Amino acid sequence: MSFPHRHDLETTTLLSRHQGDETARSLEGWRGLGGYEALRKAIGMSPDEITEVVKASGLRGRGGAGFPTGLKWSFMPKDDGKPHYLCCNADESEPGAFKDREIIRWTPHLLIEGCLIGARAIGSAHAYIYVRGEFFEDTRYLTAAVTEAYEGGYIGDDIMGTGWSCDLTVHTGAGAYIAGEETGLMNSLMGNRAEPWAKPPFPAQAGAFGMPTTVNNVETLSTVPGIVTEGADWYTQWGTEKSPGTKLWCCSGHLVRPGNYEFELGIPLEDIIFEACGGTPSGKPVKAVIPGGSSTAFLTGDELDCSTTYEGMQEAGSSLGTASPIVMDEDTDIVAAMRRIAQFYAHESCGQCVQCREGTSWVVRILQRIEAGDGELKDIDTLYELCEQMTGRTICVLADSVVFPLRSSLDKFRGEYEARMSPSLVAVG
Repeated sequence: MSFPHRHDLETTTLLSRHQGDETARSLEGWRGLGGYEALRKAIGMSPDEITEVVKASGLRGRGGAGFPTGLKWSFMPKDDGKPHYLCCNADESEPGAFKDREIIRWTPHLLIEGCLIGARAIGSAHAYIYVRGEFFEDTRYLTAAVTEAYEGGYIGDDIMGTGWSCDLTVHTGAGAYIAGEETGLMNSLMGNRAEPWAKPPFPAQAGAFGMPTTVNNVETLSTVPGIVTEGADWYTQWGTEKSPGTKLWCCSGHLVRPGNYEFELGIPLEDIIFEACGGTPSGKPVKAVIPGGSSTAFLTGDELDCSTTYEGMQEAGSSLGTASPIVMDEDTDIVAAMRRIAQFYAHESCGQCVQCREGTSWVVRILQRIEAGDGELKDIDTLYELCEQMTGRTICVLADSVVFPLRSSLDKFRGEYEARMSPSLVAVG
């Protein structure tokens, strides 16, 4: 799958420039494209200097939370005498997201380079890439690239003859959605169930193996080499003050040209949907869009002139998330779509928290009843009440991942829920 560029980007980043080019997959090909020169430059810098240039670039985490990357690195303790770990979160499992696996597939050395630079910045001598278990072919490409990098002297002892050493391990998960949450990921990495833990302690205090740890997304770390090579000003030429740079967009649903795209942050969402992706194949109006993956709030077809920045999507009533818009045309059954989303999260709940374990299952049962035509108006009130009980009351945000799309679907498409109820039940309700 290729990554088409927005035509008015004057310079493209490494994220999408070489997607679809098998040359970039091998060490020889990657070196021919300037690969590992960013790492060489980073090793010549102090950890604080690397952190400061990333901080100045304004790069925000691309896994969904959008936390400033350089600031996150700065939380790691200094001179504490403990081992530090960098964990790359490649457990891409958000419905609608499919960008990280393409980076792994086409430019695995870019990710490796980003991991090593990140490890250098936080004082880590061992980095882990935690890969989703279903990425069978992609993981083979990644492990082959890691082997090449070890043999080429880019991982391991005395990297590139500089005296700096760092190991890198590819760890394959077992397909649990909850392992995408950073503490769940670290628990799985340590051989435990992928159950999130309550914070504090935060990962920078006690993470993987009880040691200070930083967890970053694949896209985040793959953006770092370009920033180190070109500088912070190069990266901030795109985007806005609060949301600088470019972003990979995973566009799916009712679109003429679905796929992965790289855009400058801040362009209108409607430009992505209608200009880049060609609108709906049927030519029918867009009814709804979930802009950041299935865990974000619905936007209606009349709300798509919003800015694709972290702040812009919040102003529109949703969130940027993983930038994975799922487009639905006017024929979409919103109740059925929401029931399917809720089923996914109910299935993936780790079960630790009552509000999540019972709440998600309860939501599914109510939605199934409404979808079957057996619902009552009081069911809508119950769903709203469940939204209140499930929000902000659990160890992680999986329960909230149901609440955001559910509440917004009730707010914006209540008529569709009521239309599924029999007239007698609506009258009695």
